[in-house]
Amino acid sequence: MRIGTNYVKLNYLSKHIQRNLLPLYQQTAIMSEPVLSLKQAAIFQQENLVLHEVSLEIKAGEFVYLIGKTGSGKSSLIKTLYADLPLTSGHGQIVGFTLKQLNEQKIPFLRRKLGIVFQDFKLLPDRNIHENLLFVLKATGWKDVAAMKLRMDEVLDKVGMKTKGFKFPHELSGGEQQRVAIARALLNDPELILADEPTGNLDPQTSVEVMKVLQEINQAGRTILMATHDYALILKYPAKTLKCEGSRVFEVVQKAG
Repeated sequence: MRIGTNYVKLNYLSKHIQRNLLPLYQQTAIMSEPVLSLKQAAIFQQENLVLHEVSLEIKAGEFVYLIGKTGSGKSSLIKTLYADLPLTSGHGQIVGFTLKQLNEQKIPFLRRKLGIVFQDFKLLPDRNIHENLLFVLKATGWKDVAAMKLRMDEVLDKVGMKTKGFKFPHELSGGEQQRVAIARALLNDPELILADEPTGNLDPQTSVEVMKVLQEINQAGRTILMATHDYALILKYPAKTLKCEGSRVFEVVQKAG
């Protein structure tokens, strides 16, 4: 009987630890392995050197801003991370992939471990929201119809859009479209979310609403790198900040007030 009681206690403890693992993981991110590491990397846009000697690390559970003026290299860096632009110089590791060794066949597997959120949403206009998400699931190998429906409901619920699945993109506001884009990024349980100016096309109030969604996702344990030029959001939701300036990337400290 005593063994049985101990087993029940251990089983309860195990479940309790699992429920609290992600927030704890986030709080102790500094002790974890990096999900992204660049060392002496050079970022090119075609033949043009955009950034050089880029060295940075992002650990699991972190929320990191990437700031800089238009044309400073933010988007080029983000595109290099999801292999839209090749890394030809320096070293780069992201979610277990070595960027310099990526060939065309490996790129889809990398992107399945990333969630990508774009400034202009990139939703398919001729399909409703459910069909947009279904397209991604099928393209990334999902087969089970019931499992796909459950996953779509889960991610839409996380961004407050569970009842809008039947609507088409043009029937949604900009903020709602970006919420759907965030839901789409969550479909394959990504290790890292890359958000490239996700509030760039939104008014200030809607930007705050979208930012709250991203904050909640991060607080649940997700790692997020967000490129932005919205300094009001950074002051409202302070976090580690990297800056692109003078063809380099460096960490800056945001001062309150």
